[in-house]
Amino acid sequence: MLRDNEKSVIKSETGRRPGVSACCDMTGKQPKAGRNGLAQELFSVYTWSADAAVGVRLPEHVNMRGGFMNKEEFIRLTQEKPLLLDGAMGSNLLLAGMPRGVCSEQWILEHPEVVEKLQRDYMEAGSQVVYAPTFMANRISMDNMGLADQVERFNREISKISRRAVGDRILVAGDMTTCGKMLEPGGPISYNELFDAYAEQIRYLADAGVDFIIGETLLYEEEALVLLDAAASVTDMAVCCSFTVEGDGTMPFGGNVVDAVANLELMGAAAAGINCSMGPDQALAVVGNMSERLSIPVIAKLNAGMPDISDTGEVVYSMDADRFAYYMEKLLDAGASVVGGCCGTTPAYIAALKKVIDRKTADKNGSDRKAADKTAADREM
Repeated sequence: MLRDNEKSVIKSETGRRPGVSACCDMTGKQPKAGRNGLAQELFSVYTWSADAAVGVRLPEHVNMRGGFMNKEEFIRLTQEKPLLLDGAMGSNLLLAGMPRGVCSEQWILEHPEVVEKLQRDYMEAGSQVVYAPTFMANRISMDNMGLADQVERFNREISKISRRAVGDRILVAGDMTTCGKMLEPGGPISYNELFDAYAEQIRYLADAGVDFIIGETLLYEEEALVLLDAAASVTDMAVCCSFTVEGDGTMPFGGNVVDAVANLELMGAAAAGINCSMGPDQALAVVGNMSERLSIPVIAKLNAGMPDISDTGEVVYSMDADRFAYYMEKLLDAGASVVGGCCGTTPAYIAALKKVIDRKTADKNGSDRKAADKTAADREM
């Protein structure tokens, strides 16, 4: 959290400050009303076929007409079994031919078939959520590339690509990230600038029909708080946040992730945790500590181990799918309940993780049935 002597510095001229939502978004419109009470329609059952993940069954009007899930509805998803996210996007785009250094959002719009196939493959592997690759499509980041005038187009059109790929069989999250700069006074970005950039992106994503918002690969606590504050000014949609961290939980711009996620819960996050950073073998302590502090779901979306450069100049990750799933199971045991893969992972990694989740769920259900049978027998005695 901000120290007391810093809070007044990032307070804006209009009175916005971390933890207090503005009454209007950057266009002056009133915040959108949330669509609460959809739980009975949205979450009737998890259904899985032998060959493909049907995932969360959504009525057609929920996504096609601008619906979304709120925090309570999102949390319900994780109560019966862990929620399985997708795997990497960026590393797979590079494998598909995207040059390094280009604007990935622009490349995606020029090659939509690559994302559609990848996200369908994730769905078939078992993902219940895919992230629409709108990662850096905020005004601050796009301005650095000379593409600030494309922010609306990127968010709307890329969200449509993801929805086209998976339909209403699974969920689509609107993906956001850091702008890579510190807030004042330690950096060049004012609270208002970041708030407005995030609120704008969230508004476009909400209008495009995503189911919830994910802020990932965040670098420090305050930018996540601004993201949550901006979201609250625009929508009642569930917002999840995950940070990139060192093995001891230290975040790149300072602070510890365990303290940060606890504050995000107080600010209304639907789930919080870590992504990228490292392989699951290095994240056990951090995930366990977050689980002890949080009552909301814990996110663990890790890399396929550590990267190395091959003799041919390719990035190679240290874990295959089975080894990745082996260590992800340990994170599930430590309390993670929203899980997936980041850099280096593919649909094969998600399929291996799904097997782990299915086995653990079957074991749990079997134990629950035995306990219920024993209780019933004891009552009859």
